[in-house]
Formats: sequence, structure tokens, C-alpha cells
Amino acid sequence: MNFEEARFNMVEQQVRPWNVLDPAALAVMSEVPRENFVAPAYRSLAYSDYGVPIGHHQEMLKPILVGRLLQALHIQSNEIVLEVGTGTGYLTACLAKLASYVYSVDVHADFLPQAQKNLTSLQIDNVSLQTGDASNGWAERPLYDVIVITASMPQVPECYKTSLEIGGRLFVVTGSSPVMHAKLITRVAENVWSEENIFETDLAPLENTELKPGFTF
Repeated sequence: MNFEEARFNMVEQQVRPWNVLDPAALAVMSEVPRENFVAPAYRSLAYSDYGVPIGHHQEMLKPILVGRLLQALHIQSNEIVLEVGTGTGYLTACLAKLASYVYSVDVHADFLPQAQKNLTSLQIDNVSLQTGDASNGWAERPLYDVIVITASMPQVPECYKTSLEIGGRLFVVTGSSPVMHAKLITRVAENVWSEENIFETDLAPLENTELKPGFTF
């Protein structure tokens, strides 16, 4: 399989037609070899519009979703990013190429050695990978310029809104399957945030954030 051709086709036939026109987002997705972040059994699906399994009932984000979130966040080269949900490290790599530094955390410790190997193979060293439960925030730093949550949550998490710098942006998917809303939250002042619905999607929930079922009488 010609992965360079497949990567070009992914950008031109999947990502760009889904209203991703930001040059930086398109460039980084054209550069990062997605096939390096996929298990050998699924390499032929690396550039398909498919949620590639990565273990623990988790999937890689589809390329179109990656493109839309990168465009919405408009990451600058001097910004510090927090990523919740490392997975295999593909989105981590894209973020790291756009930002100054990326802190990435995953609840599954066994994801991180392979993610680190994937990043190291591309000489990406402006990333810190850690294991932990970030369902109620992640205080590696008091504030971040950008926060990306790669799984869904029932509602916009206040702990992450208050972890943004002024001007900082949070990407999060909220709601209930099968229709959820991808949101861009921007902290515009100390106690003021703006909220924008970007698109509809459906993602597995971030672990330990699922709403508990209510009592039935």
C-alpha cells in the first residue's frame, strides 16, 4: 500500500471536504504518518474514515474529526496544550508539531510505551506522557492555552474551563449517543467563557465520567 498517496487522499478527499480549510491543520495531517500509529493488523485502515481499534474498547479519532478540532483550536507555536486521552499518540504528534509543548495523559498505562515509541520515531520530544485519571481535571500546570479531550463527557467540565488561560480554548464533545455536540469553549475573561457548537458526532465516553443511572420507582 502506498501510504503517502493514501495520506494525500485522506486530506484531499476526507478532511478538506469536511470544511477543514486551515492551512496549518491540513499541513500537519499531510506530514504526520498516521500508519505509524496504527497496530500492524489495521495499517491498511490507517487513512480510512473508520474508528481504528486501539484496545480497551477505544478507537483512534477519525481523520475528519482530527482536522476539524485542529482547525477550531487554531494552535499557536508558543502555546501549551493539555491532551486528555493519549491513545497511540497520533493526535499528540499533530498537536506537538503545532504547539510549544504538549502534556498528554491517559488512564491506560499500557498505551503510553507504544505512544512514546511512535513519537520518538518522528523525533518529537516536546511532549510529556503521563498515566492518570483526568476525569476531574489534570493539574500538571495551573493553566493551559489549549485543552483537548479526546472522548465524550456528559456536560462541559467546569474543572477544565477554569484551567484555561485567558484566551485559552477547550475542545470537548458532550451529550448522549447517538447525537453529541463538539464544542469549542474559549475563556474570554476571568469569569467569562464563550461556547460554540462546531459539529455533531458520537464518541465513547471518557472513563469515570459516565452519568450514573437514576432510581426507578
